Amino acid sequence: MIVKEDFLNKLRQYFNLNLYEVKIWTALLSRGVSTAGELSEISDVPRSRAYDVLESLEKKGFIVMKLGKPINYVAVEPAEVVERAKKLAKNEAEDCVKKLESLKGTELLNELTTLHKTGIEFIEPADLSGAIRGRHNIYMHLDSVLKNAKNSVSLVTTAKGLGRKLEALKPTLESLSKKGVKVRVAAPVTKESAGAVKSLLNFADVRNSGKLDARFCIVDGKELVFMLMNDNDVHQSYDIGVWINTPFFSSALNNMFELAWKDMESGEKALKKL
Repeated sequence: MIVKEDFLNKLRQYFNLNLYEVKIWTALLSRGVSTAGELSEISDVPRSRAYDVLESLEKKGFIVMKLGKPINYVAVEPAEVVERAKKLAKNEAEDCVKKLESLKGTELLNELTTLHKTGIEFIEPADLSGAIRGRHNIYMHLDSVLKNAKNSVSLVTTAKGLGRKLEALKPTLESLSKKGVKVRVAAPVTKESAGAVKSLLNFADVRNSGKLDARFCIVDGKELVFMLMNDNDVHQSYDIGVWINTPFFSSALNNMFELAWKDMESGEKALKKL
């Protein structure tokens, strides 16, 4: 059985399976009912691993074991598999959240906090930086940086990026605005970004960045997160961001942003021209 690699990669992404699991699963789907030996042969998965993989798929609800000699395996209807996978993912996420919530106020978290604060005293300023790979991880880190904002947030992004950042960061940005933090967003105001602009105007000062092609965020004039690549040219998995905590460089970039900000058209005016 020949299955395109792109198809297998999509299955791995959506169903959180490893390569052997998707190979065995698709092989069984093509047969309906089969033995471990047959599946090993047509999927090109080593026979020594086939039983472990089948056991894993059975636990996840993708297949059913049919008792007999030899043991056969039956493929579950894909639509039913999707529902089972959704339920499993939801249960696992809820369990994980409960475990993390239970850490609040515990001695373990207090020890971690003490360790972090003590360690910071010995960190060189140049060490307060790092590279983040993957757009999801970039937004996760950006969200954590934003939550510590006290005075201002200046966010510059692309038309495409504006919608993504609104989806990922809206609760945090709204919360900051309610606390009195000045939230400013600069992005191209286009038909593509119009919806995001309208939503942001409820709690942020939004302006049309026009042809300014940049992706960065400055927090309190001292902490900076910026992306190295154009989001039109890079897949989200390979997007790279850089985080630095340095008042000198961040302040310099913030001053340049202030000059550009003064000449930018307001989001309201830009929307009326669409």
